[in-house]
Amino acid sequence: MNEETANATILLVEDHDDLAATVGAYLEGCGYAMDYAADGSIALNLLDDNLYDVIILDLMLPKVDGMKVCRKLRDRGDSTPILMLTARDQLDDKLEGFDVGADDYMVKPFEMEELSARISALLRRARGEVSDGAIRVGDLVFDPRTMRVEREGQRLNLSPTSIRILRILMRESPRLVSREQIENELWGDMLPDSDTLRSHMYNLRKSIDRPFETKLLHTVQGMGFKLAHPDDA
Repeated sequence: MNEETANATILLVEDHDDLAATVGAYLEGCGYAMDYAADGSIALNLLDDNLYDVIILDLMLPKVDGMKVCRKLRDRGDSTPILMLTARDQLDDKLEGFDVGADDYMVKPFEMEELSARISALLRRARGEVSDGAIRVGDLVFDPRTMRVEREGQRLNLSPTSIRILRILMRESPRLVSREQIENELWGDMLPDSDTLRSHMYNLRKSIDRPFETKLLHTVQGMGFKLAHPDDA
């Protein structure tokens, strides 16, 4: 596993079994953790319960087609990078794909090396990575390869749930993230009681802000949260 693929999980949505097996085997060989869905309905169910770093999405799927899957995800605030992988090669198809929220579009047949390169580019963009692979907001640094969080050079000890919330907020920074989006990415339809997220946000704020002069985690009353330096907030 190389540095770019460390801790990266991909959902492959493809109804052609042989192609799914070939693509999955190649990407697993590159170091990615893979999950699979053979139709759009299964994909949406998986996305209700799991977080992925990249979605590879065929368009001509049973039950719910790829365009509808993409649109549903974007409508509910899911910003997971989506690479559409399809035999539909007309310009109108590509434009529609980007219009509903795709981040990239590849036409079959394709070379595996190019697919891997495009996935790496999506990961770097989504993580906001700089040359050393870390994500930065102000002086707060998160390395998704090692799950290490630091501020002012001091290592911070966060719970797994706090790290997942921090990753969402840093990925979207400095944009506002709604409470509903965070809850959906963490728990899907299996929501805990109403005070659970509040408790996790309190613990996250206590870890990344309370010991430091500059506050990065901002609550927008009735709307959600955002992680940003005051100059960008």
